[in-house]
Amino acid sequence: MKSRFWAVAFLGILLACSGCSGATHRKGYVRVTKATRVQKKAEIGYTFTGDASYYGKGFDGKKTASGEIFDRDAFTCAHRSLPFGTKLKVTRIKTGASVIVRVNDRGPYAKRRVLDLSEAAGKKLGLDKAGHAEVKATVVE
Repeated sequence: MKSRFWAVAFLGILLACSGCSGATHRKGYVRVTKATRVQKKAEIGYTFTGDASYYGKGFDGKKTASGEIFDRDAFTCAHRSLPFGTKLKVTRIKTGASVIVRVNDRGPYAKRRVLDLSEAAGKKLGLDKAGHAEVKATVVE
């Protein structure tokens, strides 16, 4: 009787622990951190809106998360979860100005921002004067 009790108890413990044995992966995502999941593929036409800012001088020549060297004069951006190489059409909602950028970095790290644009892309949207602005971004490639 005692051995049966211990066998059932042991199986119960194994069953309880099996739910904690690793990260769950949803289809289409790769786990990066607890808060961020990188998409394996971006659907063309996927659109999102939010605040965007730009970064430049202090990062020029440094490695991005994709491994390439950051060039503030290139039309690139940082996004938390879109795959590297994804191309976005970014439109500043207030002015209608737009630019095509390629995701090559992770970020932004400011909580309310959805994109960090390279300096060249930011200037094309007028962010060099405003600092940040509300944008609409659409996956084009």
